Amino acid sequence: MFDLTPHDALPEELLQFRDSIRRFVEKELIPLEHALGPNGMLPPEQAAQVRERAQKAGFWLMDVPEEFGGQGLPLLALAVFWEEVGRSSVASWVRDHGLFGPMVGPILLGLNPEQRARYLDPVLDGSKRSCFAQTEPDAGSDPSMMRTRAVRTENGYRINGVKRYITRAKVADFAIVMAVTDPEKGARGGVSCFIVDMDAPGVTLATSEKTLMGDAPCEISFEDVEVPLANLVGEEGGGFRLAQGYMVYGRIRQGAHACGAAARCLALTAEYAHQRSTFGEVLARRQGVQWMIADAFTELYCARMLVYDAARKSDDGQAARVETFMIKTFGVEAGWRIVDTCMQLHGGMGLTEDTPIERFWRDLRSYRITEGPTEVLRTTLAREILKPYA
Repeated sequence: MFDLTPHDALPEELLQFRDSIRRFVEKELIPLEHALGPNGMLPPEQAAQVRERAQKAGFWLMDVPEEFGGQGLPLLALAVFWEEVGRSSVASWVRDHGLFGPMVGPILLGLNPEQRARYLDPVLDGSKRSCFAQTEPDAGSDPSMMRTRAVRTENGYRINGVKRYITRAKVADFAIVMAVTDPEKGARGGVSCFIVDMDAPGVTLATSEKTLMGDAPCEISFEDVEVPLANLVGEEGGGFRLAQGYMVYGRIRQGAHACGAAARCLALTAEYAHQRSTFGEVLARRQGVQWMIADAFTELYCARMLVYDAARKSDDGQAARVETFMIKTFGVEAGWRIVDTCMQLHGGMGLTEDTPIERFWRDLRSYRITEGPTEVLRTTLAREILKPYA
């Protein structure tokens, strides 16, 4: 496989780490791609086998701090991990397989000791699952339009509202819910974060909507749901800041995964270009095809550097919010374009399930919307660029 990593882009230990993950993916994940069902999930028994092998190989709870029993990897190492795992459609982040441990995320890791015992620890040992509930029917990319309200009561808060497109809601034991506590402040100090048990009175799962990725996120209704004060995460009014931290983490993960998927599809396409002949000549010798592959590789290279840069800055304690905007507006879109190019060069075969390309194509298309639509982030990015010149 042709690869190009700039000098000093990754230290030697991360290069070795990358190679070990790649071997695991090629041996344990890629051979199972044919077993994925229409929903993109592995049969339970095969998923359990992968989890067991991942634990034995040391690829378990990679993003969980050591104090909680995890590997505690910094973001740059996680980006390398996510990219390599992203080379297989078996481990798509669109669907929660939990092949490398339960999905945790930065909000759960920031709980106070009492909340950790009730919610984080059960997630880590596999006895509970969570979902993240922020999006609403009228408040997707614009959180200032959020209508779910949390009103202070004598013993805590009363929540009313509706959340939509919530992944894992069907299987979750509790939800991390964003709700408005001060309408006048809006997103800047008026949104708070709560943990809501899914079996609490007033919590109802409404319709689920199947997506082109194969998953089926749900709508959750909250009607006079009583939430104890102990279930407030962080400070009142600090919810949007917590959500943004979740989004920054998610965008780096999305960008890394897009790079992995694009790299896998490019490798398949380069091999296919040497095999497929049209009008007496293999595709690899046609200038039009060569230019498409060259441009795709260049975009992959640039996207990967964006991901590494944002991850490294975050690890160094620097703000990387703007960099994650570019991961979305360039890197994620580039990943999807590359996969689309690979589909085109495979012709009719690219539309079939004989290759993983069509599944990568569907998954990466969703990334242009989730974790912040690229159009919204372009506007925000432009605002940051123009601010110093005002």
